[in-house]
Amino acid sequence: MPFIMSEQTLSEPILNDISHRRYNLLRGSWVLVSPHRNKRPWQGLQESPSKTTLPEYDPECYLCPSNTRANGEKNPKFERTFVFVNDYSAVKEEQEGYHPERKDDSLAARLLKAEAVTGKCYVITFSPSHHLTLADMTPAQIVPIIETWTNLYTMHLSPKSSLAQLARSISIPPLNQTDLVKPSAQYRYMQIFENKGTTMGCSNPHPHGQIWTTTSLPEEPKHELEQLKKYQQEHNGSHLLVDYAELESKEKERTVFENKNFWAGVPYWAVWPFEVMIVSKQHKRTLVDFDDEERKDLAETIAEVTRRYDNLFETQFPYSMGLHQAPLDATEEEIEASHFHIHFYPPLLRSATVRKFQVGYEMMAEPQRDITPEQAAERLRACDGELYRRKL
Repeated sequence: MPFIMSEQTLSEPILNDISHRRYNLLRGSWVLVSPHRNKRPWQGLQESPSKTTLPEYDPECYLCPSNTRANGEKNPKFERTFVFVNDYSAVKEEQEGYHPERKDDSLAARLLKAEAVTGKCYVITFSPSHHLTLADMTPAQIVPIIETWTNLYTMHLSPKSSLAQLARSISIPPLNQTDLVKPSAQYRYMQIFENKGTTMGCSNPHPHGQIWTTTSLPEEPKHELEQLKKYQQEHNGSHLLVDYAELESKEKERTVFENKNFWAGVPYWAVWPFEVMIVSKQHKRTLVDFDDEERKDLAETIAEVTRRYDNLFETQFPYSMGLHQAPLDATEEEIEASHFHIHFYPPLLRSATVRKFQVGYEMMAEPQRDITPEQAAERLRACDGELYRRKL
């Protein structure tokens, strides 16, 4: 008989000892938890703190101020963030059209489906300093990054969206880059993300993230949006992540950090060992919904999460981080169901070199984890304080 979890059993100690499944409300899927396989998740390889240091400026770095990029263009001498169209974009604004000539009743038409995708990709440098990461930055240094995300999201919003008028009233510094122009087409979705560390495929240590806009709505935000709409319809207009943040704020066991406007913690259904989600406590659909105080609180939350990550194994902690919010071109129903949140997916398990691999059972059946979300959150809570490398 399956183990049924209710609000009363969320925190029962038995879940730290028995294998069980947890339901991911955001995806409508399950994750297998096997805590008995790893009762002491921190007993692995003990390593010395990483002392890797980078210069503040690297003349060979294509992201540093005044340096030349791979395409021959020269970066300006920027002082905050700097954005440019990706020299190696995954999608392009202009390409040859795709119009399959297949009969509607053919097997090929039934079984082999493809559609063209166009879009625009950007790189955003977080700081002119080559040696900094989000974990090194103060909340005040992170605020300009959030403002840049907001400006780019606003620039790509559909003029028909109810969010467009709201976006025009936001009081934040403009991008101040005349080389950035509005896209030639209306795109459906904008994915803002950061890959930190070579483990996550990052090819340059200079602090930066990426932004991809596409004519399609990608699978992950699409699944989440469907679940958010479903919950809203089934619970008299309530918002799933508002309710979830309220519950987690009361439960505390999976909380890593929270302030007035944001909750950050290891989701009840987390797949990765030290996965973290940042959730707006109030119903905020997108970046354009935030005021100055909320942007400062978001910056503080990002700083707290990333610093704890680095302190956990005293290393430059790798992760993939991404923002989920309302699509650029959306129906009113989609806009109102959307809820701003950030995912952090880090691969490390026991040390700076021991990783969790999603293979075998995870690839063929369903995701699986050993350390429970409660144990992971407890460990991250304990990593507060000064960034470890400042004490070396």
